[in-house]
Amino acid sequence: MSTPSYSVLFVCTANRCRSPMAEALLRLQVAAAGETGDWLIASAGTWAVDGQPAMPNTVAVMREWGVDLSHHRSRSLTPSLLQAFRLILAMTAGHQEALLTEFPECAPRLMLMSELIGRRFDILDPVTGPLEEYRNTARELDKILRQGMPLLRRRARE
Repeated sequence: MSTPSYSVLFVCTANRCRSPMAEALLRLQVAAAGETGDWLIASAGTWAVDGQPAMPNTVAVMREWGVDLSHHRSRSLTPSLLQAFRLILAMTAGHQEALLTEFPECAPRLMLMSELIGRRFDILDPVTGPLEEYRNTARELDKILRQGMPLLRRRARE
């Protein structure tokens, strides 16, 4: 298998809501563009317990988008995982700070998700909220990915 042209790792807290959604939504966009083989896309969590399923509401919302996340299992960040990606997208400033503290070598490849659209704001965690909050999060992530795709492509290829 050849090395993918682009690689991006999404990071949230437990790798059970936001980052799996972002991973799935980017996969949808890449597939729609016919570029699946050109991308390495994954997700992980700053405080993830390895092997946990996506939250039921995450699975339900992604099913509405035509994606089956029932087989998703959480994974924690490791130096080797971080090293495998050209771009690391953190959901919150807290995630970004935690990564910079524990893995300072990833600084040149680390961005806040919202920076893809030229802003700095946190993607709020829907974990304790109702299904509609998960839907809102999915829509927000999709919008950022669509609007930020030019920058995402540049940074994920460097």
